[in-house]
Amino acid sequence: MPQENGKPAGARARQRQQRIGQILAAAEQVFAEAGFGGASMSALAAAAGLPKANLHYYFGTKEALYRALLDSILDLWLSATDSIQPDADPAAALESYVRTKMLWSRTRPHASKVFANEVLHGATHLRSYMAGPLRALVREKSRVLEGWIAAGRMQPVDPPHLFFAIWAMTQTYADFSAQIAAVLERPELTPEDHATGTQTVLQLVLRGCGLACPAGPQAVPEA
Repeated sequence: MPQENGKPAGARARQRQQRIGQILAAAEQVFAEAGFGGASMSALAAAAGLPKANLHYYFGTKEALYRALLDSILDLWLSATDSIQPDADPAAALESYVRTKMLWSRTRPHASKVFANEVLHGATHLRSYMAGPLRALVREKSRVLEGWIAAGRMQPVDPPHLFFAIWAMTQTYADFSAQIAAVLERPELTPEDHATGTQTVLQLVLRGCGLACPAGPQAVPEA
């Protein structure tokens, strides 16, 4: 087995992935709170608990780290639509999509805020993604919904605008959590708030599509 500095190649690879994950997790919070312009490599290194030289070693520049973080967030979000397939049950598929998006708003709020901050500042780093993978995904999944509508499996809706509405309703629980908590008179949102929010979004989406909605909020799964 190849070795370097007395450490097997497999162990080095695992250590590298762990270190990259550690840096990305810290960067998610720093970029969410400070934005791209306000974040510094020193602050990012401090949040990761690593020397600044380590960040330069793994990512080179702040922009490279930011782009890597955006890529990891977008890969996660694109995978949320996997349940939306032609042979799937429309209600079950849309329920899975909404629940996944709401779960991430609860467990990965900083990821949503990084994305929102980027869009609000002109989406400079997201233009190719929006014009490429995101547009292609929405078109692909819209064709699935159009097939369900044509087959009489759900009420007619405009598929792209349904996705826009789902994004807005689910991501607001991350991007505007402080506003929601203030209105609900609590310091931060509780698991029960997220369960109630999930049920409300499901009712609006599923009933708006003429589909059955599960009764009552379900317990929020652990992160």
